[in-house]
Amino acid sequence: MVNLTEKQLRFADEYVRTGNISESYRNAYPNVKKDAAARASGSRLLTNVNVKSYIQERMELLKKDSIAEQDEILQFLTSVVRGKASGTALVGLGMGEQSVDQVPPTIAERTKAAELLGKRYALFTDKQEIDVKGAVKFIDDIGGGENGS
Repeated sequence: MVNLTEKQLRFADEYVRTGNISESYRNAYPNVKKDAAARASGSRLLTNVNVKSYIQERMELLKKDSIAEQDEILQFLTSVVRGKASGTALVGLGMGEQSVDQVPPTIAERTKAAELLGKRYALFTDKQEIDVKGAVKFIDDIGGGENGS
């Protein structure tokens, strides 16, 4: 953990949350009233090695928590294909009333998930790799004479 003052820490946390330099600086340093001064001081703080390092650590943690990993996406698509995932739909009860029910994926949704998985595993490509071993010999059969004319 890097050594930061309480205000630097507050600025860095606000900056990670909002992405706005001047707003983050004013929240951490409430005595600063002018936007230009907050922006300049905040920009200067962002060049501080310790502050920059702390912000990078926090952004990496957020990235890991908020972005789906490859395995997670493949597991979800597989659960849709197998009909294990469910969604919600409004079901009419009569007299203008509706309820929200859990419904399995439709055939179209399952087909789309299967298609995406198939693309991932290159199941639908017509390309074939051919491994040719041996020497390649070029024959010049275009030229008519000795000097190619």
